[in-house]
Amino acid sequence: MVQSINTKVDLTIDATAYTGLTDYGKIMIGDKGFEFFNSRDVRKFVQIPWEEVDQVIVSVMLKGKWIPRYAIKTKRNGTYTFASKKPKDVLRKIRVYVDPANMVSSLSFFDVMKRSFRSIFSKKKNKNK
Repeated sequence: MVQSINTKVDLTIDATAYTGLTDYGKIMIGDKGFEFFNSRDVRKFVQIPWEEVDQVIVSVMLKGKWIPRYAIKTKRNGTYTFASKKPKDVLRKIRVYVDPANMVSSLSFFDVMKRSFRSIFSKKKNKNK
């Protein structure tokens, strides 16, 4: 059994972790960090202390009515993507421990396309010079 890093738990909720393959389990948010425990395999877990969290990236759809997933970008170990039953409640609990300035929304589909077109045309301009 894995030992939790939290001493006080604020929220426990069913969730999905997108780590290579999809893992189903529970998210636990507490005073020391963010934790994900797989419901089937106890060896598959993610523990992220609050000091290690760099940004929380939220995918927002339909002008904030629907949040399909969110990602936690760490300072050293990359980005972990999660989805849960009540994402707004999860993000409210995370906001207590993470600075709200570090909680950003991800780019929309059209923003990604706009950036790609700009980069293509800027590369062509640089080649012509």
